[in-house]
Amino acid sequence: MDIPRIFNITESAHRIHNPFTPEKLATLGAALRLETGTRVLDLGSGSGEMLCTWARDYRVIGTGIDMSQLYTEQAKLRAEELGVADQVKFIHGDATGYISDDKAGVAACLGATWIAGGVIGTIELLAQSLRPGGILLIGEPYWRQLPPTEDVARGCLANSISDFVMLPELLASFGHLGYDVIEMVLADQNGWDRYEAAKWLTMRRWLEANPDDEIAKDVRAKLTSEPKRYAAYTREYLGWGVFALMPR
Repeated sequence: MDIPRIFNITESAHRIHNPFTPEKLATLGAALRLETGTRVLDLGSGSGEMLCTWARDYRVIGTGIDMSQLYTEQAKLRAEELGVADQVKFIHGDATGYISDDKAGVAACLGATWIAGGVIGTIELLAQSLRPGGILLIGEPYWRQLPPTEDVARGCLANSISDFVMLPELLASFGHLGYDVIEMVLADQNGWDRYEAAKWLTMRRWLEANPDDEIAKDVRAKLTSEPKRYAAYTREYLGWGVFALMPR
């Protein structure tokens, strides 16, 4: 069980596998007014930066599940590095359908709503692990400006314009599902740059070390095309944020 190898290569040096910076993660933790001992469940936890830093800064406890064996190992090392290995645990596994026996005060899925078929299914899944009065966190893209054509949407790595909506519509959709939006923290262009541009040096170094690898041509093609594609499309059109929800 693992994610496609190309992602393990391009994001192998990332601590955060979305457009948030460490400062944004800290802002989110502070905004939620996390209390010592709050249990956090993170589905699609990546390299564990959210759980580990919140365990250090806010003394939360919790569990992260991720399909990437590499990221899961990195998360465990990060927990050791920050001295929080007794507060958090990381499971290499499929978060699809995962329901925690220990109900969480915060149940999160940041940027991996595909695990339950989209936002609606992910909210329904997370709700089953949430204690009364708890908070759901959904990390999701939205259009900063509507793409003028389907080709532009595909340039943002969406399948079509209909994949995402503008921010007001996204916020309204949570209400239609019976949730109050009680906080949000949005990525900015610097965060996008750090998420996307950091991949380019990683790819270059990987190519230098693995010139004869079976997917070296794919990595080379990606490194050649990604800077222009990102600057022309994703950076201009796509937003990303984390939205905190409580059931009404």
